[in-house]
Amino acid sequence: MTTPDPAQTPPLQGLRVVEFGQYIAAPAAAQMLGDLGAEVLKVESGAGDAARHVGWAHDAYGPMFSAYNRGKRSVVLDLRSETGRQQAQALACSADVLLQNARPGVMERQGLGAERLMALAPRLIYGQVSGFGQQGPASVRPGFDIAAQAESGMMSLNGDADREPTRVGFTVVDVLAAQVLSNGVLAALVRRGITGRGGLVDVSLIDVAVSSLAYAWAEYHLSGRMPLRRGNGQPTAAPAADVVRTADGMVVVSAYTQDHFPKLCAVIGAPELAQDPRFRENAGRVANRAALMDVLGKAMAHLSSDQVCDLLASAGVVAGAIRTMADVKAGQAGVSADLFVEVGAAQRKTIGVPGLPLTLGGVERRPGRLPALGEHTQEVLAALKV
Repeated sequence: MTTPDPAQTPPLQGLRVVEFGQYIAAPAAAQMLGDLGAEVLKVESGAGDAARHVGWAHDAYGPMFSAYNRGKRSVVLDLRSETGRQQAQALACSADVLLQNARPGVMERQGLGAERLMALAPRLIYGQVSGFGQQGPASVRPGFDIAAQAESGMMSLNGDADREPTRVGFTVVDVLAAQVLSNGVLAALVRRGITGRGGLVDVSLIDVAVSSLAYAWAEYHLSGRMPLRRGNGQPTAAPAADVVRTADGMVVVSAYTQDHFPKLCAVIGAPELAQDPRFRENAGRVANRAALMDVLGKAMAHLSSDQVCDLLASAGVVAGAIRTMADVKAGQAGVSADLFVEVGAAQRKTIGVPGLPLTLGGVERRPGRLPALGEHTQEVLAALKV
């Protein structure tokens, strides 16, 4: 009989996560922990997680729900009733980790706040996400991703200079908050392994959004100049994140260092550009960006985007083809061949969504099933004996 290799065991195997989550931040964090081996029980009201129906009317498994709830078990509890609150408390005390993103004060009013539950279950790790913190005047505001994008300064940096500020094209703050929350939980689990005690992991969308702009904050304080949106390209370097048209699309190019710019010029067959007084130094390239991009565009116009990327990569120059989601393929352009996992639901065909974006011994990217609303309620409550 062979002994299992601990290094090939899912790191969170045997741990239970109870999620009181809606929309993205807490559900996505719970799914990450599930991907790492934890059992995830999703507590829902009779109406279900609102994400089941956001922008979707065909069934109870809309795109947002499909993205962040695979492999979970659904338990319906009525937290307005005393029985439901008692069941929820017992379920929480059976967990290693509890995650929630209700508005501040809601869980406390239901007897499920961090202080109460951690007193009942000292080993519990309690993770919570709010929009604008748990205390203070702003804490009562609805905490959606777009509000954090606006209030943090993120939108002020995104978009063209002569147009209104633009949101990032997906719920970037929610996704980042889920990653921050899961990181905090994992750190708390490590500490619990040493001290035997759990702890509170508190995350807000606004803090996550502001923190994500650390580079812009450093630039602002060091230069004394307010960072402004300018669309593509970087205000202090060129070519840097600049878009060039190709024969079949567009690529983004960054070659602003004194080492990389001559390599770019040589590989496109125009080595003389590196000595052009307008382009020889970065400051000149920034001042003459329009002329520079015109020259680069003409040099690349006869090549496909893939050809440009291959050519520049051969010289160690950073470039990327600008692709639509229809163009992104598993196993191509560095995307892991097994990154996409199949997600299914009752009476619906499976779809492919990205799985865990890391590799680790004992962790496999596996297909997952979405739970029907309340599908596992009886089974879970029977095991709790409440």
